[in-house]
Amino acid sequence: MIGSPLTLNVVFHVGPVAITTPVVATWGIMLLLAGGSCLLTRRLSVHPSARQAALEVVVEAIEAQIRDTMRAEPRPYLPLIGTLFLFIFTANWSSLVPGVEPPTAHIETDAALALIVFVAVAYFGIRNRGLRGYVATFAEPNILMIPLNLVETITRTFSLVVRLFGNVMSGVFVVGIVLSLVGLLVPVPLMALDLLTGAVQAYIFSILAMVFIAGVLGDAPATKSERKE
Repeated sequence: MIGSPLTLNVVFHVGPVAITTPVVATWGIMLLLAGGSCLLTRRLSVHPSARQAALEVVVEAIEAQIRDTMRAEPRPYLPLIGTLFLFIFTANWSSLVPGVEPPTAHIETDAALALIVFVAVAYFGIRNRGLRGYVATFAEPNILMIPLNLVETITRTFSLVVRLFGNVMSGVFVVGIVLSLVGLLVPVPLMALDLLTGAVQAYIFSILAMVFIAGVLGDAPATKSERKE
């Protein structure tokens, strides 16, 4: 059964730095995704195999979602959005591995993911509007809205943390409690529901990241790839 999400079990130390179980699980998932990506993409061909075709379907689905949600050319945002979705999806489903606690069931991991989105919003806003144009978005629709827009930027980032942490942590706790009380087979439907919730939360987190980024893009000049289309 999973321990408290507010306490961190130290696995080992690197000098004065304590390496905890969420860090180990996170790095394990990162290595899995990076290694799997290298293996699956090392022999790409103009005439795709079944494996390559399946990968292309996944990439095209993410691109289509970015295009529909952000109304923008998806290529600049595909690495970020695709990585967020695949990492959160894999992290949420890592509870299938015996003894592994999903790193997304710990608030530190979710805070780091939300911070990535926060930085990405500022980065793409400045990239598309320029620094002055991005700062000016806080005064929309008028200068009186500056305090509210600043608060909104902070609270929506916090909402990403709370939503992901609450849903994943609660699902793992419920399954763990039922498993400890009634045995092995009874919690299976709850585990299936927990996996569905994990997939949905990965999707929602990615969609919200797209919406937040799209909100600061404005009517920026089209990129070369956009003009070609």
